[in-house]
Amino acid sequence: MKLLPFKNVAITGGFWQKRQTVNRENTLPIEYRQCKDTGRIDAWKLEWKPGMPNPPHIFWDSDVAKLIEAVGYSLAQFPDPKMEALMDELIDWMEKAQQPDGYLNTHFIAVEPEKRWTNLRDWHELYCAGHLIEAAVAYYQGTGKRKMMDILCRYADYIATVFGPGPDQKHGYPGHEEIELALVKLAEATGNKKYLNLAEYFINERGKQPHYYDIEREQRGDTAPYRLGGPDILPYAYNQSHLPVREQKTAEGHSVRACYLYAGMASVARETGDQSLIDACKTLWDNVTTKRMYIHGGIGSSRFGERFSFDYDLPNEEAYAETCAAIALAFFAHNMMRLEADSRYADVLERCLYNGIISGISLDGKQFFYDNILASHPLYHKYSGQKSPRRQDWFGCACCPPNIARLTASLSDYLYTQTDDTLWLHLFAEAKATTTLADQTVTLETKTEYPWDENISCLLTAEREGEFTIAIRLPEWCRNPQIEVNDQPIDIDAVKKQGYAYIKRTWKSNDKIDIFLPMPVERVYAHPSVRQDDGKVALQRGPVLYCIEECDNGPDLAALRLPPIAEFSLKDAPQEIGGVPMLVAPAIRRDTTGWENKLYSTEPPKYTATTLTAVPYYLWANRAPGEMTVWINE
Repeated sequence: MKLLPFKNVAITGGFWQKRQTVNRENTLPIEYRQCKDTGRIDAWKLEWKPGMPNPPHIFWDSDVAKLIEAVGYSLAQFPDPKMEALMDELIDWMEKAQQPDGYLNTHFIAVEPEKRWTNLRDWHELYCAGHLIEAAVAYYQGTGKRKMMDILCRYADYIATVFGPGPDQKHGYPGHEEIELALVKLAEATGNKKYLNLAEYFINERGKQPHYYDIEREQRGDTAPYRLGGPDILPYAYNQSHLPVREQKTAEGHSVRACYLYAGMASVARETGDQSLIDACKTLWDNVTTKRMYIHGGIGSSRFGERFSFDYDLPNEEAYAETCAAIALAFFAHNMMRLEADSRYADVLERCLYNGIISGISLDGKQFFYDNILASHPLYHKYSGQKSPRRQDWFGCACCPPNIARLTASLSDYLYTQTDDTLWLHLFAEAKATTTLADQTVTLETKTEYPWDENISCLLTAEREGEFTIAIRLPEWCRNPQIEVNDQPIDIDAVKKQGYAYIKRTWKSNDKIDIFLPMPVERVYAHPSVRQDDGKVALQRGPVLYCIEECDNGPDLAALRLPPIAEFSLKDAPQEIGGVPMLVAPAIRRDTTGWENKLYSTEPPKYTATTLTAVPYYLWANRAPGEMTVWINE
């Protein structure tokens, strides 16, 4: 399935237009200033000399690249001459920094030129190259300017001479994956299959024996054995090179690296039709999403190594769930969605977008979470040594802020896919899309206040009558979806296949599609083996996960109980968090009367009546600090 041309899709209103406006007006200028103030941007001038402070770091290039990518996507719909001029200036510095052979990396040009390509395992050369490539493609799509694309094609051409199966080439692959996905994008943008072949090589070479990381370790004289995670953890599981990718059955190691790899595998599989790679992607997808994914779409349950742990191990207060990891899972979902029309991929994509990704940024777009915990007690964080559960202005390792900015700016790429005669509607947003179906130009304009409202209305415009198919996703969370075409109900059971309603007919201008997705409040329970959530329930309405905070419910959230029979009503939230629907229900609270001077008692606890108020999880920590939990005692 193909994406629609980026400039042919615009988000025109509703939830995501608000997020894109905040991204454009607040987040991008802040991120540019932070990259400027921390030296990331000026590093491209190559003015750093030995002995000077603040040398360009091995991953700085990736932060700047994601910023350029976000700006490129934003410029496609919203011209901004000032920001465009800043990016053009930066790209001019990149052109001057590029070495005669095509190499481009500020750290290994200015700081350690003698160490180029000597430690793929731990350093980030190919990772940074991948982000620069994605930025070049986005900036070309957004502005039509080829300079950065040409720079990165030269760099990719050079990388293809360094790595490969030849006797004089390095048989290596990145320790931090990302370039695989980027090279497929470059191949799509340029039509040059050489870049696809290089992506395929990196994937196929990964984990082969003799292990390349052992070979390069010996070549640089490093005698220390490599084992991250203890004696019982496979030595290269951290970077997913413990086995060839087709032999990997479980998601292991650093969760961002893992899902960048899986997204690259899925994109290569789509372009090559490699069934063994498709099967590997499905195996890993199933393990991640049915055994190792948090309810908000976050992944990576262990703070040690920002990694996956084991099946059904999903701690809440100690969760890591890095913002970048949820974004990486969204990339994996998006590429699986293009590989196979099965709604389970868009279901996970939607879960990530509305919950575990946008929780990583404040409502005003000015502060950021690195990790996205599912329960918080300020004193626990104080005494455990974790960072305060408040969003931060920036990070020393600043991968998450520009990552969420580029995803937000590029969101129109995630709404639709198509073949010559079918248009799939995967995500619901107020948007306008123009494409070619059945040899004619077709426009689909959608109006909705989703995810708060249950109604989605689509108006079709066509050059003439024509037969083609519109496939509408039926969300996993919706028990009774309804669709009408020109006010006539569609028999969904008759047209449903793998979670989509396929409506094939002779379409004409002004045909109207009305979609109704009932959104009662749902109680969600974890698998019985998730020991941390035993006896607890989470709340969801439509695709939006809810949580409870101290500022609405008072302290000691663990003392609250939600009775199984409690019914919910909706209430508008305060305007400081957008006035969106809150959930309100009768509940009970353990009474502390009689517990004075006692820590334990043989008397059972007593309860008093109270009210429970829940807000969308992604909005937590936008008001007064305090406790929070997603999973509520039932």
